[in-house]
Order: sequence, then C-alpha cells, then structure tokens
Amino acid sequence: MDFTLRVVMTGSALLGLISGALGTLAVLRRQGLVGDAVSHAALPGIVLAFLISGSKAPVVLQLGAAVSGTLALLWVQAVLRTTRVRFDAALGMALAVFFGMGVVLLSFAQHTAGAAQAGLDRFLFGQAATLLRTDLVVMAVAGATVFALVVALWKELKLVLFDADYARALGLPVRQLETLLIAVLVVAIVIGLQTVGVVLMSAVLVAPAAAARQWSSRYGRVFLLAGLFGLLSGATGAWLSSLAPRLPTGPIIVLLLTLFATISLFIAPERGLFWQYWKRQRAARSAQQAVLAVLRELERRHPHAGRPHPASSIQAILGPEIPVSSILRQLERRGQVQHEPGRGWRLADSRLEDEPRA
Repeated sequence: MDFTLRVVMTGSALLGLISGALGTLAVLRRQGLVGDAVSHAALPGIVLAFLISGSKAPVVLQLGAAVSGTLALLWVQAVLRTTRVRFDAALGMALAVFFGMGVVLLSFAQHTAGAAQAGLDRFLFGQAATLLRTDLVVMAVAGATVFALVVALWKELKLVLFDADYARALGLPVRQLETLLIAVLVVAIVIGLQTVGVVLMSAVLVAPAAAARQWSSRYGRVFLLAGLFGLLSGATGAWLSSLAPRLPTGPIIVLLLTLFATISLFIAPERGLFWQYWKRQRAARSAQQAVLAVLRELERRHPHAGRPHPASSIQAILGPEIPVSSILRQLERRGQVQHEPGRGWRLADSRLEDEPRA
C-alpha cells in the first residue's frame, strides 16, 4: 500500500468516525437537515476565505467554512425566536440563501487572478486525493477536541438532546449547551468538506447515525456504532476508489453508508423491518389461535353443539386489544369458521374434533 493511499484511507476513516459519531447529536434531535444546511452554507465562507487571504491552505478554507456554517445556524435560531417560521423551513431558507451566495462568489472567484488554480470547486463534490498529512493532523486534533468536550459534558448534553425543558428546570445553561452542539456539528461537517464536498456531507453525518439507531436505543451504543459504521465506510470507500481510479472517493463512501443504513433498516433486531414483520405475523397467529380457542370453548359449554355465537361475546372475553371481527373474517376465508348472518359465528364442522383444547 503506497503512502498516498494510506493518507487517503486514514483521512476518510477519521472523517467517518468523527462525523458519524457526532451526527447522532443531530439525528436524535430529529434535526438531520442541519447537516445539509450547514454543509451548503459553508461554501460562501470557503470562497470568502480564499478571496480575503489569497491562501489555498485547507486550514484557512475550513476556518472560513466554519464561520459561514456557524453564522447560518445562528441566523436560523434568530429566525425561530423572532418569527413563526418552522424549524425545517428556516433551515431551508438558510440553505438556499447561503448556498446561492456561495455559487455566486465561486463564479466571481473563478475569474480572478489565480483562482482557477485554487481548486475551490473541489469543495462542491470533494476530492479525497488532495488530502495531506497535515490535513490528517488537523482532523485528528479537531476530532479529539470535540470528542473530549462531548465526553466531559455527556450527561448535560443528553439532557438537552432528549428533554431541553427538563434540563432548563434543573438550572442547566441550555442555550450555551445548544450553542456548543452547534459548534460540534459545524466541526464535524467542516472537516469532511475536502473529502466528500458540501453536496454529500449531510449523508456522512446522517446515515451512520440512522443505521446505528436501528441497533440500539441506548445513546452511548448508538454513538459508538455510528462512529464504527462511519470509520468502516470511510476506509473501505477509499480503498475501493483506489482500485478504480475513475471512481470518486466521496460518492463511494456515501454509497457504503447507505448500504449500512439499508441493511440495518431491514435486519436490525427489534427495529428491523424483517423482525417487525415476523413479530406481526406471530402476533396474528396467536390472536387467531385465541379466537379459535374461545369459540371452541363456547361451543363445548353450550348444550346445543354448533350454535353460533356473536362476535361481541368473543370480544368481551379476549378484551379490546384483539381485533376479533377482522380475525373472524380471515378465519372464514380460510374455511375455519362459518358466519350465520344475524346469529353469529361458529366453528366449521371439521374444526369441532380436529382442534386441540386450549
């Protein structure tokens, strides 16, 4: 494995680890659109940082992206406090305004001296091959700092995430903690812009957290799993991209994250679609057996065998949780019960002797 590939794989893995884990802060607050808004809002900051400094250094451009993304979120908060605009609408406004401004500035910058060589447009879709060892150091330091803050304020941040009103009642500085959450998300987004770009960055933030949420309801486990999914997708995506040089690294990473999320959506225990389907089928079979058992017992106790019984009698025995009427219709279609209009339901003749006693 050559040096360039090691750098790209390490950078992509760091990006997946940091953004995946910290993305849970947005997903668990049902604010996944924040990543999309901040990543797009970072574009004007990148262009302005270049126009003002004239430097192509990733640190300078990322600093501009961080300032622009933070301003976008602060603007969203101001809109929410002063107007009746909903949160998702405010984020959409910020995304449109800041990204539109960024595109205009980018077009202007491309016509200035030296701007064509700056490669600013690589921040739109990312270019992992441009990562250097110094970029890895910046990513590692930024990630370690943010992780240290999250661990130090773990309990307080969890309270704000899940019940801000309760945290406020306990006397916690909720506004300051929410500002810290904004800063954490901005860092998680900015460090990945060079690798996957502003267009795809939101997927790197949201997909690992969405996949991890399917596997656990405990925030600590979701945090760790999201980081693991992001790390694996980042490293694997960079390696696969090296096998086919014409395949860009960023989109491959996003495709792998989408694969993780899709698999988790279907096979994760308790929450997976397959698991839920199996539980529904098992519950339906149990309910059908309960209805048959009650109907059979009613016929055994009644002196006149085969006498119909109203569905309301069966419902009264089983309780309101079981949809007796719909189950009886299903059993009728399968030939297990018979309905006599105006009188009620009874077992089919073949069921009287064949069914075991409940």
